[in-house]
Amino acid sequence: MIIIADGGSTKTNWCLLNEENKKVYFNTEGYNPFFVSKEYVIESLKKNLPKDLNFESIEEVNFYGAGVHNDEKAAQLREALSAVFTASKVFVGHDLLAAARALLGNGRGFAAILGTGTNTCIYDGNEAEVQIDSGAYILGDEGSGCYIGKKLLIDYLRGYMPEEVRTAFWEEFHLTPDDVQENVYTKPLANRFCASFSKFVYDCTANREYTRNLVKTSFNDFFKNLVSHYPDYQNYEFNCIGSVAYSFRDILEEVGSEYGMKIGKLLRSPIDNLVLYHIEHKAAN
Repeated sequence: MIIIADGGSTKTNWCLLNEENKKVYFNTEGYNPFFVSKEYVIESLKKNLPKDLNFESIEEVNFYGAGVHNDEKAAQLREALSAVFTASKVFVGHDLLAAARALLGNGRGFAAILGTGTNTCIYDGNEAEVQIDSGAYILGDEGSGCYIGKKLLIDYLRGYMPEEVRTAFWEEFHLTPDDVQENVYTKPLANRFCASFSKFVYDCTANREYTRNLVKTSFNDFFKNLVSHYPDYQNYEFNCIGSVAYSFRDILEEVGSEYGMKIGKLLRSPIDNLVLYHIEHKAAN
C-alpha cells in the first residue's frame, strides 16, 4: 500500500491506495514547516491519523507540501513523517509539483496554486522549469486566501469597510481591532488566520460590489506581479489548484482574460488527479 498526501498550510488531504488501487481518503491539518516544528507535526499526526491505519503495511508515503521548497525544510518534514511511518519509504515534494502533476501530468504548461498561499511555475513535464518566488504571506502571496483576508482586515482596521459589511463582519466574528492585531502579530499561524476570512468574502451578501472588487484587485495584483512576468505567459493556458481559484473562478477568468490568458483547468484540490498520476506511474514501473 502507498499513501499520497497533498499538504497545504491549512489542511492536508490524504489518500491510502492499496494493491487493487482501492482508495481511502482522510484529512488532517496542514503542516507547513515554516510555521510548525517537527515535533508539532509528529504529535499532530499521531493524534489525527485514522486509528485503524496499518502502518506496517504502508510501503511508501508521497507527501507534497507547502513550505518545502528548500532542502532544510523538506528534511524537517521528512524526518517527522519517518518518525510516524517507520516502515515506509518517504518522499517529500513541494505543493507546486503536486499541482503541476495533477493539472498537467507529464505535459508541459503553466501551473499555479491559489489557496491559503500562492505559487506559480512553468512545468516541463517533470519539474518546475521556471518559477518566480511568491514572497510568502508577509511579502507577497498575491491572490491567495491570506492576501484577500489581509485586504479585508486592513479595511476593517482603517474604517474603509462599508458599514453594512462591517456590521456583518462583527456579527460573525466579534473581533475588535486589538483582537485582529493580536492574532496577526502575537499568536502563531497568522497566515491561516488571515486566510480564514476569504470564506467570509465569498459568503458575504451585504455588499457584493465591495467584496467582488476586493477579490478582483487581489487577482489583478497576482497577474500583474507574478503571472505576467513569466516569459511568453500568454502562450500558455492558466491552470490552477486551490479553493480560492475554484471559489472565485468567475472573477479569475475575467482577470485572466484581461491579461490575455485563457483559463484551462481549475481544481479545488489536486488529490484525485494526483492519485491518478501515481496509479499511472505505478503501472508504468
